[in-house]
Amino acid sequence: MYTQAQTISGILIKFGQLLGVNLTENRLNIPPAFGSGYCAGYVFNEHIRLLISDYELEEDMMMKQPKEIAPKKILFFKFQHIFPKAAKKSSKLEDQAAKLAGRSSALAGQAPQMPTVLIATSSIGSGEAFQIHSNTETINIEVDTDYLNLLLPPADRSPALQALLQGDAPLFFEQLILPVMLRIVEEILSPPGNETFRLFFLRLKAEELICRLLMEIDKRQEKQMYPLHQKDIALIYQIRDQMIAQINIPPVIAELADQAAMSPTKLKRLFRQIFGDSIFSYYQQFRIKEAARLLKTEGHSVSSVGYQLGFTNLSHFSKLFELHMGMKPKQYSMTGGSV
Repeated sequence: MYTQAQTISGILIKFGQLLGVNLTENRLNIPPAFGSGYCAGYVFNEHIRLLISDYELEEDMMMKQPKEIAPKKILFFKFQHIFPKAAKKSSKLEDQAAKLAGRSSALAGQAPQMPTVLIATSSIGSGEAFQIHSNTETINIEVDTDYLNLLLPPADRSPALQALLQGDAPLFFEQLILPVMLRIVEEILSPPGNETFRLFFLRLKAEELICRLLMEIDKRQEKQMYPLHQKDIALIYQIRDQMIAQINIPPVIAELADQAAMSPTKLKRLFRQIFGDSIFSYYQQFRIKEAARLLKTEGHSVSSVGYQLGFTNLSHFSKLFELHMGMKPKQYSMTGGSV
């Protein structure tokens, strides 16, 4: 049975010591001298912990990594672009995601955003020290793979799920967050006021999020998982950022492969492994999401949006939009549809 002190995240305690402030139960409020916002952390048991970060600091800081969970195979889940006010800080948030993935962020702020989660095995590694970024709006969950393997029988697992839960190889995925997951996130951000139930409630919600994400990973069709290293991840994200920043120009695989100094086969294989989709399909999805945003929030006409995003045939644009969004662009712009 964990005591109250044992349920508080070691990262949170060290963060408070760094700022020279005391915690209020499992919450650290950033003092005005350093910035604004808060950070809340919970260690539910020896298998799983949760960290909620919603703050802005005057500058980045460095902190030594606390050893909260004994050396084990750990899965890391980092949820980003999921806070209600995310749209107001879009460029900073995307830059934070770029820093997390170890990639160039020069183009990051130009990319349309969708709620995503980064999933990594502990063999990716983060070192003994890590940077506390000045702008952070994320939810982090860490869970022991042995614990997950007890809950999930190995029979009929997809190769992707099997490799992830085995935890031996350095693997890294980015997964889109479905609306049902966003509702769970909202519940995590507004837990019961009754302290008796709060820890139990948050653990259940954290496990529900992980379960739904692993169900999505299990749907991936790749037959083989390839070990990934920081350099590979950085190159794939640089290509992704450039492709999305130039959303009106369809990607050319050969050109992207030359820029990444990879063969076209390797580029396509690693891109699909990280994002769970082909390069062109991923690009098209973001293209239509950006079209929906321009129609809904910017009030542009259908023809203006189509031409702005590189469509020369508006009939094709309309059909593609309907395929992705469930209605024609004109109808979408006149209804309460959301991006």
